[in-house]
Amino acid sequence: MHSSGLPSSTQGMNQMARRQGWKHRCWLGVQGKALEYHIDSLLKPILKQLRLKEDAEKYSLNQQDLFTIWIEAYRQLIDYEREKLIAFLFREVIRG
Repeated sequence: MHSSGLPSSTQGMNQMARRQGWKHRCWLGVQGKALEYHIDSLLKPILKQLRLKEDAEKYSLNQQDLFTIWIEAYRQLIDYEREKLIAFLFREVIRG
C-alpha cells in the first residue's frame, strides 16, 4: 500500500474498489474489457493528497489530443446516441 492509502497493484486497486462499492463503468479498452472508476469513489483524504500533488501543466491538450478524445467518446456511444449527437451538432451549426 502506498502512503496515499491506495494499493500499489492493479489487482489490489480492483479488490478495494469491489469491497468499497466504487462507482464504475465498463468500456472496451486496448486489451479487452476494462473498468473505469468515478473520481468521487475515492476517499476524501486520498483525493486531497492527489490534488496537492497534481501538476496542472500535464493536462494541457493539443488539437490532436482533443480529436482523439472526441473519437474515443464517439465510439463508446450506441447508434441512437450517435444519431442524437449528430442531429444536435447540425442544429447548432445551422443556428450559428
